[in-house]
This record gives sequence, structure tokens and C-alpha cells, in this order.
Amino acid sequence: MKLLSSLTIATAILAFAPLSFAGDHGHEHSHDNSSAAAKPEVKITSNEVASGIYMMMGQGGNITVSIGEDGTFLVDDQYAPMSEKISAAIKNAGGDTPRFLLNTHWHGDHTGGNKAFGEQGTIIVAHENVRKRLTSDQFVKAFNMKSGPQPKAALPVITFTDGINFHWNNNTVEAHHVANAHTDSDSYVYFKESNVVSTGDLYFAGFYPFIDPDSKGSLAGMIAGVTEILAFINNETKVIPGHGPLSNKNELTAYRDMLQNVYDRIKALKEDGKSLDEIIAAKPTEDFDDQWADGIFTADKWISIIYPTI
Repeated sequence: MKLLSSLTIATAILAFAPLSFAGDHGHEHSHDNSSAAAKPEVKITSNEVASGIYMMMGQGGNITVSIGEDGTFLVDDQYAPMSEKISAAIKNAGGDTPRFLLNTHWHGDHTGGNKAFGEQGTIIVAHENVRKRLTSDQFVKAFNMKSGPQPKAALPVITFTDGINFHWNNNTVEAHHVANAHTDSDSYVYFKESNVVSTGDLYFAGFYPFIDPDSKGSLAGMIAGVTEILAFINNETKVIPGHGPLSNKNELTAYRDMLQNVYDRIKALKEDGKSLDEIIAAKPTEDFDDQWADGIFTADKWISIIYPTI
């Protein structure tokens, strides 16, 4: 069993603090202001997982950075107040203002820095549904969060449907869209020659993942997405999850198998006509809880979130 540090769990919980889906547009709830600034003690940690490719952790989703002769390529950018710290961490690693920023999905703990980087001239790229959701009102019921349209500088200027490739820093950087998984806007990013994959929030390493039904997410889509990633990678691949520590194919496989087992059990119970309360009482996740329930959600809360998606 892989134990998560208290810092890792705190980081994951912070990822869904009220600011997660609030931008600079004034649509956030008034009680969200407690999360509106980066805490001074939050630091960006940087781990070079392959030559020129870094996994960075701070407050929000994990970040992947490619630094090399072509310039800096950034995958995700946490919360808006973290932008200066992220820029400093990139410079400390030998990079500069990112030429490209790819958002793995629309949630604010992965897109909050878009405005700051966009204003610096970074070209933002994402699946077309990221732009659609960042230009319209959104509501995430699980956290009672609202967001409104983001400013122009925060928006993807290049969008894709199925995928897009970059030829950058001696890597073929492949972004692949996965339909209706964590949201309807998810992509994972594979740095082919370096054998590194950045999963976005298809993968929460070590704990039950959030699935966003209000953004058309589904557990079946999550399983399909992870299965697709597993087909791309091998035992040497460095797996950078959306949340949690650096991982590998074996751990990602265990996560996918857990999701599949839970899906099969809850689906069978639903087909037997069981209500949500009856399914929670049946404890379909009980044999997984010791390993996976010590994160953002208790088992009961997680079941209540994924139940409508099955």
C-alpha cells in the first residue's frame, strides 16, 4: 500500500477549495475569498523526471514542464495566485516564459494561471470543450462552486477535438482527448521520446478521484481513459498524475482495476434496483478503502458523487 503524506493530501484537498473554479471575473462566492491568495508557506517543488522534463507540485494540480533548446512547454498552471512562484520555479530549472501552455481540462486548479501566462504571450492550447467551459457560466454541484466567463487572456487560442502533436525539445508531444471522463474536456499528454505521460485528472495517485458529473464526467469514461493511457506506456514510463506523487504503470494499473471493480459492483446494484442509500450501506468499496479512501473523499461521499455517472 502506498501511503500519502499529509502534505500530498492537503494539496489534493486544496485543489478543490472554493477558488478552484473561481477566476478574476468576480463571479466567485463571497465566502471564497479565504482561498484567494497563495499561502506563503506553499512552495513549488520541482522533480526532474527525465532529461529536461520536470514535475512540479504546489497548490492545485500537478504541473509538467519541458525545458530545452526550443523553449519552455507547460502543462497546466494551478491557481492564479501561484503564477509568480511557478514562473520562478521554471526559471530556477533553466526555463523561461512558456511558449506553449496546454490545459488538460478546464478546472481552475489547472487553468488558474492562464491569464497571467497569456498576458506574457504564452500560447494556450486545449481541447475545444476547455474553451467552451472557460467562456461560459459553470456550476459544480459537489462543491457548490460557480464560475463565469474568463478574460480573453486566459482562454485557449488553439483548440483541438481528438488530439494534437507538438515537436518540441526533441520530443513528440502528443495530447489525446478522452471523452466524458473526469470532465468532457480531458486530455493526457505523452512525451514520447522521454517516455513521460502527464495524465491530468484522469489519475489521482493513491486516492479516490473526483469525477465531475456537471461537466459530463463519468466513471466509465475515466476507466476508458486510463486504459488508453496504459496502452501507450511501459514499465519504465514516468507517470505524472493530476494529483498525488510521481507514479508508474503498475500503480496506474492498480488504480484502473480498482475503478473497474467499483464500477461493476455499483452498476450491478443499480440494476438490482438499489437506491443510493442502499448502495452506500452495501459498502461496495470496502476492500479498497484502506488504500484509497484516505484522501479527498470518504468512501460514502465518493460513492454519492460517482453514483449518477454509472
